Amino acid sequence: MTIRAPLPFAPPSRVLVRELSASYASCLRVDETLSIDVDAARAQHAAYVAAMHAAGVAVTVVAADDASPDACFVEDTVVVTGRNALATRPGAASRRAEVAPVAAALASMVRIHTMTEPATLDGGDVLRVADALYVGISSRTNDAGAARLAEVAALDGLTTHILRVPSGLHLKSACTLVDATTLVYDAAHLDGDALESLRASGLTCIAALEAAGANVLAIGSRVFVSASAPATAGHLEARGHDVVRLALTEIHKGDGALTCLSLRIPREGAWST
Repeated sequence: MTIRAPLPFAPPSRVLVRELSASYASCLRVDETLSIDVDAARAQHAAYVAAMHAAGVAVTVVAADDASPDACFVEDTVVVTGRNALATRPGAASRRAEVAPVAAALASMVRIHTMTEPATLDGGDVLRVADALYVGISSRTNDAGAARLAEVAALDGLTTHILRVPSGLHLKSACTLVDATTLVYDAAHLDGDALESLRASGLTCIAALEAAGANVLAIGSRVFVSASAPATAGHLEARGHDVVRLALTEIHKGDGALTCLSLRIPREGAWST
């Protein structure tokens, strides 16, 4: 039997982002009373893209769609597992039109697979840790969606594990990787069973000091952290991490964060968050 060596952790070969639509202020969100400044949101998104370039990552930009206010949260539309990718069926029906343009933009890079009713899946519920995918069952992702992802992930030699998300929007609203072996989490939205499963994978788990600090984005040796989580950023710096602070006030108002603004395509023979 051939045993595959563990894949190294590396920056993605490319990231895909989507421009903010003129209708972004109408995006789905828990608190609809918050006033969103679309121009400020675009400036924050541009700074995010600039940080990707500064980290040495190539960026593909998909045009905005003013009929899809949430389309900038591109991570939810496709899950890339390696040479294969799953075009999702988002849990919010109003977001399903976002999928096809993103899948089309990726079609030359990966083999696209699809999913059908009754399966639902948001990419924000999928956390990759080396050769494993942890899939959160949430208000947006169901068991059928997780099962379909498991089929596609297996084509790239990945295993899939289910976690229940009792509160919050997505699994990655509650926890994300700081690096290949370190996870930061929001204790208010990640229950004990899920946390124990993640620890059992060998991860060092650190409680975020602010809710916004639970969603970070590791790009190789750098880790992007929301400027709305200064204590978490400082704690990670004290641990030796190369922290890049990014202003995301208008993104957070739309229930968005760092990971959901991009799709990361892993390098051949490596893995990325």
